[in-house]
Amino acid sequence: MPDPAPAREPPRIDPISYAVIQNRMSSLVAEMGEAMLRTAYSQILNASRDFSIGLVDRHCRLISQADHIPVHVGALPWAVRAVEDRFGDDIAPGDVIVLNDPYTGGSHLPDVTVFVPVFAGGERRLWAVVRAHMGDIGGATHGAYNPEASEIWQEGLRLPPMKLAEAGRMRDDVIDMILLNVRFPREFRGDLSAMIGAARMGQRSLDRLYAEYSPETVTAAVGFFLDAAERRTRAIVQDWPDGSYDGVAYLDDDGRGRQDVAIRARVTIRGSDLEVDLTGSDAQSDSFVNSPFANTQAAVAMAFAYLIDAEIPKNDGVFRILDVKLKPGTIVNPLEGAPVTMSTTHPANEIVEAITRALQSACPERCAAGWSRRFRMSITGQNPRNGRPFVWHLFHARPGGGASSAGDGWSGAGEWHSVGGIKFGSVEVSEARFPLFFETHEFRPGSGGGGQFRGGLGSSMDLRVEVPAYAHTAGEGVRHGSAGIAGGQDGKPHDYRMQTPEGETALRTKQFGIAITQDTLFRIRSAGGGGWGPADQRNPKASARDAALGLL
Repeated sequence: MPDPAPAREPPRIDPISYAVIQNRMSSLVAEMGEAMLRTAYSQILNASRDFSIGLVDRHCRLISQADHIPVHVGALPWAVRAVEDRFGDDIAPGDVIVLNDPYTGGSHLPDVTVFVPVFAGGERRLWAVVRAHMGDIGGATHGAYNPEASEIWQEGLRLPPMKLAEAGRMRDDVIDMILLNVRFPREFRGDLSAMIGAARMGQRSLDRLYAEYSPETVTAAVGFFLDAAERRTRAIVQDWPDGSYDGVAYLDDDGRGRQDVAIRARVTIRGSDLEVDLTGSDAQSDSFVNSPFANTQAAVAMAFAYLIDAEIPKNDGVFRILDVKLKPGTIVNPLEGAPVTMSTTHPANEIVEAITRALQSACPERCAAGWSRRFRMSITGQNPRNGRPFVWHLFHARPGGGASSAGDGWSGAGEWHSVGGIKFGSVEVSEARFPLFFETHEFRPGSGGGGQFRGGLGSSMDLRVEVPAYAHTAGEGVRHGSAGIAGGQDGKPHDYRMQTPEGETALRTKQFGIAITQDTLFRIRSAGGGGWGPADQRNPKASARDAALGLL
């Protein structure tokens, strides 16, 4: 993780004030998320909720987060580090800073991050941070998912840490420059305004908190609950057997004919410390499946967060025990300039899978089976209802979640990098907003992996596009299904097809510029989650129930 805060004496604070301050911070990030949800313009944000909220202090420690997209939040400390390194003390109340560059604390170019500083007692104490996936960020194709990209400059506009507002005054020149480089400036401006508004709302709430309790008391409380999270986490890990454990996961391909790209994890447990060594992973690709440094750090933190108790707040204290080893030039730490747009899903999901496969020998009861991989598709064209161009990102037909030692996986829950945080919007609203017609949208029987506990079901969806358009795909999970863990079976992979008068063709996971004629039908069959535990240990009553409900 980023550099720790300076050494300090153990904080002294009464338990009631500590609990109130911690819960106030938890509630205010949730309120920021609600504000973002209700004011964002784009379908990808106001329906699918592809955004995240966090509080990070000036020492780059994650203080609090809302329950949104784990792979976003895990990278926020590195983004704050980039802002602190760039501006130092040249930050004032009323400033707003933005970045998206994956090689400067970002994840991938569509994920734009807004930072608002929080001052108290004459010092900068915290950052209110919002990261959101924009529907377009320029580049060679809408949405930045360009399967043909061989360098990051073909994926979109790169934004290093830069000020959108100085001392409360918006920099319209910078905003105009950004809007000029995206395809849907109206939506982008609206989403950016929603992000700034949500971050400023968090800043005002924190101002009130500091005024009520004093900066010193709030700072002491923060140190106290970070230390408490570390102690609770170490108490769990120290019960795992010491040793080194290996796991590997594979990308289907990189879109350039290179199949089964390996992410290799060696996890070493020493007491209550964990070392995650990814240096054995395959070399970087010249396509968009590379994971930059901050995104890989987020994926490792995400994998570990899934292994500890749910009620432990996922903050800096939890992740202090991690030491991550990366090798430059690999798929999980590419050299600057490599394309990376797929990174937040793949290989982020495979990093989680490799770590989980490794640790299933040390703590199988804590290792969930594989959640499904992301097979995304975007469709763009002209909307006859309003005469404007549109872009629609596929967030329906959600795949299945993985099973665990606690029970069956959730059906239609989504992928490992978001664990249910990304939603699919209303079918009826989507049909009203876009020239689309959903003929079917239901669970996919038999798609979950078998086991003592069954993987969640994927979805079956038939989608008709009512106008000529074109599509891009950017995904994974046609060759490799969701991972079975602790003896469970893999889930059934994705199967996406396009039906036209000329016949039916299977969609490749990384395909650019698919021509869509009017009334083209997409037949989407999404993956099921992985199973947990041997199938012969499944309760016969559960199997009978599945059969009676037509789930097998």
